[in-house]
Amino acid sequence: MYNEEPGIQKTIDVLLNYCQNRPEDYELIFVNDGSTDKTEKIIKEAVVERPEIKLVNFSRNFGHQLAISAGIHYTSGDAVVVMDADLQDPPSIIPSMISKWHHGYDVVYGQRLHREGETFFKKATAGAFYRLLGDVTSINIPLDTGDFRLMDRRVVDVLKRMPETDPFVRGMVSWVGFKQAAVRYDRQERIAGETKYPLSKMLKLATDGLVSFSMVPLKLAQWLGSVLLIGAFVSFIYGIITGFGLGVEIMCLTTLIGGFVLLAIGILGNYIGRIFVQSRARPLYVVSETEGFAKQSSTIKLEDRQRM
Repeated sequence: MYNEEPGIQKTIDVLLNYCQNRPEDYELIFVNDGSTDKTEKIIKEAVVERPEIKLVNFSRNFGHQLAISAGIHYTSGDAVVVMDADLQDPPSIIPSMISKWHHGYDVVYGQRLHREGETFFKKATAGAFYRLLGDVTSINIPLDTGDFRLMDRRVVDVLKRMPETDPFVRGMVSWVGFKQAAVRYDRQERIAGETKYPLSKMLKLATDGLVSFSMVPLKLAQWLGSVLLIGAFVSFIYGIITGFGLGVEIMCLTTLIGGFVLLAIGILGNYIGRIFVQSRARPLYVVSETEGFAKQSSTIKLEDRQRM
């Protein structure tokens, strides 16, 4: 949850109504990713009224994927369902996930057929990203899926041992393996409020996915360098033979090569930067407080990093 005040009470009511009509024992863990509105206050009031509701409060905004990691860390159930607080992923799909889980599947992911309330640009770029990711990675990340999924406890335990500073959870779940299946559904519009995933965050998520699971960007620098060297050699020979436009060609090639060098440095910097961040061994996130758990916690310690 991040600034979900307009719709969080509706989310609580819908989830409670769903859970009360199910035979399973359940807990509802809300992760507050540094909200600055009344989201935290509303959840705390719900915790007092309903013991099955629990709250994990971040000390600041750490981001969507780390909020998922925190929620997974605090779960205790035999199966865990991850979903956002905006109800775009309807709880009515969860019984189908549970059914497949009972039939032996360790991961049951929601696969979107339609995406209501989203712009053509977002749909087109999301579709292109998933297809690109499938082409450049060695793992099978299903098309048109998000983080809405059910995971068996043994999958969750593996994820908790993957302390990545820039996690791409849906890719990590695919990397883990086990027996996986899809449940197809139509994604709904947000119940209230605005999306918390603008273009900048979408680009970061895409970068995390590509860099975390593919070496193609690094190889791309090598391929482009080879092409430019060949082009430069051919142009140089052509200029000598014809005696025409050699200075212009050299200037254009110099500019082109300079641009490529900066691009290559940027790609390398992205990978090296992640190595640097990971090597600092800071906590992935800081929890200011928890509510509703048997044993309250004020922070995630450094040593917990190795178990997440």
